[in-house]
Amino acid sequence: MEGRQRRSFTDDYKRQAVDLVASSGRSIGSVAKELGLRGSVLRRWLELRGAGREPTAAERHPTTQATLPSADHAVEIARLQRENERPRMERDILKKSIAIFAGART
Repeated sequence: MEGRQRRSFTDDYKRQAVDLVASSGRSIGSVAKELGLRGSVLRRWLELRGAGREPTAAERHPTTQATLPSADHAVEIARLQRENERPRMERDILKKSIAIFAGART
């Protein structure tokens, strides 16, 4: 049985691929797909070249000012948590009732 042959890439090709990720601001996955590589291969090249990790969304699109939740947001969050309590309780009751009606299977 013949296995897949391992491809080898020149250092210049690897450097260009790493530079493309760094300069384009695109994700590692999208660049790897464009180049016909696996994302893990390109990620390893980035780590070896010292480029490190993929930039986070906040780093790609920095904001000028950090936003803190206001009092209105806190009130809205509390309301939503109260609203979600009933479906959670109903879900838990259904889970318990299934065990009762289905019988204990041991």
